Amino acid sequence: MIKITEKEKEAVSSLPPFERYKYFIKRVADTELMYSLKSLEGNWAISEVETSKLFPLWSAKEFAEQCLVSGWAGFEVEEIDMDVFEDELLDFIHSQGYLLNVFPVGASTGFVVDINEFAKDLSEEMKNY
Repeated sequence: MIKITEKEKEAVSSLPPFERYKYFIKRVADTELMYSLKSLEGNWAISEVETSKLFPLWSAKEFAEQCLVSGWAGFEVEEIDMDVFEDELLDFIHSQGYLLNVFPVGASTGFVVDINEFAKDLSEEMKNY
């Protein structure tokens, strides 16, 4: 597992949402791991913006931990490998009509993207590895 330095955490967290998204895609293509949040009851952390429900994803545990605040304070970071994402989560996210909230920071929304666009971007990037 790659450790994120404090300096990298601050630098990446201060990037605009689309730049964080590009960073996320590269990191996940490289490590084949991503992170989200789950409640102790086993429910995923879902946020709502206007009429959309958003499923949060981060490229490292350290980034996800920064969002364990307010409504998500009782949640835990969940590591997701590519197999679990492709075999279980893709269908779940798609069937629920969720959008992906890639790399939110604190209480701010990340880059919001639909699952098809996300899958296309990630598979394109994975061809480079």
